[in-house]
Amino acid sequence: MAKEKLPTSAASDPDVGTAADVEAIMKKYDRESNTREFTGLPRKLIRYFFVAFSLYCVYMNLFATWDERIRRTSFLGCIILMVFVLYPARKGNTSRKNYIPWYDIALGLTGAGCFFYYTFNCTAIIRRSLLITNTQVVIGLVGALILIEACRRVVGIPILCVAGAFIVYSFSQYYYLPMFGLRKIIYQLFYTTNGIIGTPVNVCSTYIVLFILFGAFLEATGISQFFIQCANSIAGASSGGPAKVAVISSALCGMVSGSSVGNTVTTGSVTIPLMKKTGYAGEFAGAVEAAASTGGQIMPPIMGAAAFLMAEMCGVKYQDIAVKAILPALLYFTGIFLMVHFEARKLGLNGLPREELPKLRHLMARAYLLLPLIMLVVIIIQGATMSKAAVLATLCAIAVSIVNTVIARMMKVPVEDEMSVVKFFDALENGARNTLSVAVACGIAGVIAGVVTMTGLGAILVQGITALANGHLIIALFLTMITCIILGMGVPTTANYIIMATTCAPILVNGMGMNLIAANMFVFYFGIVADITPPVALAAYAGSAIAKSNPMKTGVNASRLAIAAFIVPYIFAFNNAMLFIDTTPLQVLQIIVTSMVVMLGLAIGLEGFMMARMNMLERLAAIAAGLMLIYPGLLTDAVGLGVIAVIFLLQLRAKRALEDA
Repeated sequence: MAKEKLPTSAASDPDVGTAADVEAIMKKYDRESNTREFTGLPRKLIRYFFVAFSLYCVYMNLFATWDERIRRTSFLGCIILMVFVLYPARKGNTSRKNYIPWYDIALGLTGAGCFFYYTFNCTAIIRRSLLITNTQVVIGLVGALILIEACRRVVGIPILCVAGAFIVYSFSQYYYLPMFGLRKIIYQLFYTTNGIIGTPVNVCSTYIVLFILFGAFLEATGISQFFIQCANSIAGASSGGPAKVAVISSALCGMVSGSSVGNTVTTGSVTIPLMKKTGYAGEFAGAVEAAASTGGQIMPPIMGAAAFLMAEMCGVKYQDIAVKAILPALLYFTGIFLMVHFEARKLGLNGLPREELPKLRHLMARAYLLLPLIMLVVIIIQGATMSKAAVLATLCAIAVSIVNTVIARMMKVPVEDEMSVVKFFDALENGARNTLSVAVACGIAGVIAGVVTMTGLGAILVQGITALANGHLIIALFLTMITCIILGMGVPTTANYIIMATTCAPILVNGMGMNLIAANMFVFYFGIVADITPPVALAAYAGSAIAKSNPMKTGVNASRLAIAAFIVPYIFAFNNAMLFIDTTPLQVLQIIVTSMVVMLGLAIGLEGFMMARMNMLERLAAIAAGLMLIYPGLLTDAVGLGVIAVIFLLQLRAKRALEDA
């Protein structure tokens, strides 16, 4: 991710962490933040290389008519070179400026050379098929090993452990013919489109990189600040207003940035100080921002990079995925909003003075900032390619930023997000930087997918989990959830989704009879939740650095606030109506009502407050009632709704008693 800066106002507050605090904690926990520093001429050269890479991606997706293998291998060759320029071999080894060890230069050039060899000899390699030469076997092996090292530096160890286990399994299938096994494995994983340069890298080199660029330019329009101001205008004056502002603004900003950590730092620098001043504890303030920012990746229409992969793997249009994700996303943020609201009522917190908040009618004069998002949705609905939609929306974002600058100058008001040549190049550079982790993770995820395809491991996993679950969907879902969360603690969302979509999603579909899109959405959700699930909750740790709170306590609070993310996937797993699959308007209405009651029951139970403080029995009953409503059925719905109704009456009586006293 690109390095985020805290505003001066936030950084100067003694109760709020500085940019240095955030950077320190991210370098400690987040591999992606551990980059070398360059100044002067080296900085300019690296910057222009990154800019050139972004422009190259635009060109090859819009104008080039190359073989797919040429596009994918050249893309990965550039990625590897940039990784070894930016990322040191060890965490924290970044203090020496303008320094790249000779072995990193050698590794970068060698790794890039292996992929570029494939680029320039693509036709000959395709013709030889499995009869590749010994030299080509060595090139493929070296290229794969250097890609693994690149992934270790950017992403970390967990994904490599998973990939390593799969590779060992593949070799175990050829223990009688080790040399033949090596040749076949290298050919399948390096030279075919079923391995490293498979579907994940294909989607990354087309849709994902262009949408990352779109997000970078959209940020340059000042849309994040616009979202924050709109949220302040709508919810800032209500009880516990700053926390509600954080939920709304982070939902909107998160869908644009596609990064849980990046969005937490950007919007959290504004919202977390306000939450602390209102009266929220630091652990709660950081958790609210982290939970909401993480949820931005499930917010249509953009939903982060993994949504494009989901569309590709499910064989459906992207807009189909975006539409089906609407209700789950709304429920997720409803759950956080309710818990924030009841926490504020429990603590007796007020909102911000209305006179200090921006007027919504004044903000609507800047509604043109939404044009890039509107254009993106319209173009996609009209059936244009995702690449074309991303580029056109990016051009619209640039135009909007220029218009915003012109209007500000005409009105003689300052504008922080003024479009200039420097900012234009900044966006291109940030787009390339933000692509690195996703690209190398996609390459390694392709290895896992390749082994599954080559060995038939997928069928074995389906049989094993099906037997373990003994036909019970809930058991299979629970095992899948645990796997997703554990893997996601050290793996980016995109790579996590690829791995789970390759291994666990087929189990749910083929073994348990679950709908294909519902199964993929299930693993997608729990891959995202890992960003706020201790012990490795990167978004929560970023929030704790700003709030100056305990990282682990902040992570625990974030998991509690995001309880909807743990519940909603089970709801649409048992009832596909939430995803608009094989349903009627009446069924959709029913699932909306019951799901809202689920969120209400869990929120009041976990917070211990509705209209008055609740005793332990009431809290447990509320949680139990909420959980009962997950499973569709007349009896469970009736009992769950009845319990919530009784709790409401008890709370109403308790409130009246307090007022009378």
